[in-house]
Amino acid sequence: MTVMAAAVNIAFEAPDNLNGLTPSQHRPIDLVHLATQTKGDKALEVEILQMFARQARGCLAALAAQRSKVEAKAAANRLRNAAMAVGALRVASAADLIETRGANADTLASISAAVLEAEHFILKLAR
Repeated sequence: MTVMAAAVNIAFEAPDNLNGLTPSQHRPIDLVHLATQTKGDKALEVEILQMFARQARGCLAALAAQRSKVEAKAAANRLRNAAMAVGALRVASAADLIETRGANADTLASISAAVLEAEHFILKLAR
């Protein structure tokens, strides 16, 4: 195969995103969603992500304290809403599980892992 033929084959191969998902939706934070929310203002994006990370930590602390089912559900709801606003879809999904199934070892582990993943992603962006 010549170099020109190889280049033509590469140029016209099917894209990697045939399933319709954008690469941003595979990340802990959907940056396309966030950019839409902030109208592309990068400084605002960083500020919002840092606020989200602080709020997520506070909600996790409230969930870990488990004073009552009502308080746990309220903390999960706050976290889900904040996560949806910034595009942290895995965090929102995990928070939704706590709202529907309650706070137990599995749902708390799931939400903790999702928040930690989002926090690491935010820290990498802030560098």
